[in-house]
Amino acid sequence: MKQLLANRVKALTPSTTLAITAKAKDLKAQGKDVIGLGAGEPDFNTPNHIIEAAYESMKAGETKYTPAAGTAELKNAIILKFKDDQKINYQANEIFVGSGAKHVLYCLFQAILNEDDEVIIPIPYWVSYPEQVKLAGGKPVYIEGKESNEYKITPDQLKAAISEKTKAIILNSPSNPTGMIYSRDELQEIGEICVEKGILVVSDEIYEKLTYGDNQHLSIASVSDQFKKQSVVINGVSKSHSMTGWRIGYAAGDQSIIKAMTNLASHSTSNPTTTAQFGALAAYTGTQQPVEDMRVAFEERLNKVIDTVNAIPGFRCLKPQGAFYLFPNVKEAATACGFETVDDFATDLLEQANVAIIPGSGFGANDNIRLSYATDLASLETAIKRISTYVENHYSLTKN
Repeated sequence: MKQLLANRVKALTPSTTLAITAKAKDLKAQGKDVIGLGAGEPDFNTPNHIIEAAYESMKAGETKYTPAAGTAELKNAIILKFKDDQKINYQANEIFVGSGAKHVLYCLFQAILNEDDEVIIPIPYWVSYPEQVKLAGGKPVYIEGKESNEYKITPDQLKAAISEKTKAIILNSPSNPTGMIYSRDELQEIGEICVEKGILVVSDEIYEKLTYGDNQHLSIASVSDQFKKQSVVINGVSKSHSMTGWRIGYAAGDQSIIKAMTNLASHSTSNPTTTAQFGALAAYTGTQQPVEDMRVAFEERLNKVIDTVNAIPGFRCLKPQGAFYLFPNVKEAATACGFETVDDFATDLLEQANVAIIPGSGFGANDNIRLSYATDLASLETAIKRISTYVENHYSLTKN
């Protein structure tokens, strides 16, 4: 019998979160009080005015196909959002709306990459970046963002990684999993290199509305007209408006790239879900108070638990500037508890302390774990207390 699976699918790396997730579900089914800190989505429901707008659109008969790249109304709302938030001017033919930011990224890489084109991916990275590049025939080239530099890459690192085959670089700010944000000066330096070398900047800004303290998100496309021409901005309503299941994301960039993405979508998804587009339209044209309320809640949780996490023996955690994740370095704790890898430490933590966390290996950072604070404060504090007790007890055992 002939091999049924395509090589590109067989080459995909299995998600490191799957084993933890499956184990957590098994323990819950056994009646264990498992607290999951792996959530990649807000724990708030979609705001009511968005739900109502989508419902009303269905009743009004808006249940048919739309243009492949999204409705004109939603595109216009996105254009106004860019102008109001970042002072960036786009035209309708520079906007592509897809079935979630992940699908938008997939279409982008399929549209721009040829076989063996290289894409620079800073470590730590969101788990799907390398796989999507590989699916498009590209080659991921990794640069390690050092903890000492807030997990961000430097201009010298970028220069050293560029080759004749370099097609693009991915920037994710605020970052999943680190929560760190690139400053204007950092974006300026990176942008100048990319313009000089003709490298496309893929700027994933999905967490833009979730920033804390004095930290603010800045789009690299807003820094200069040259940077705008050299960038494709990726965004969506999933994180900002707690609409993960609605699957509406978008890209803004050069019209030739947007046209190619649109053509690709027309032969795959046809169009983003019509009802969801009306929900996204309401998200951008209606009140933004729920967005701010959620941001404030996340910041309160962060401020309440960050010191407690850093007090756990062997844990070292930079305070995130955005998103809703903690990304502590726990290598010392894992080693002191008798484990060779952080993955093994995470597995035992789940089995013994009933807390599910995501090992950093899935993000290219073997010494870290990712903890989501997109969960209620009581559960979050209980989970961190369990982790602390577990580590303290195992420290004691290894010392005796």
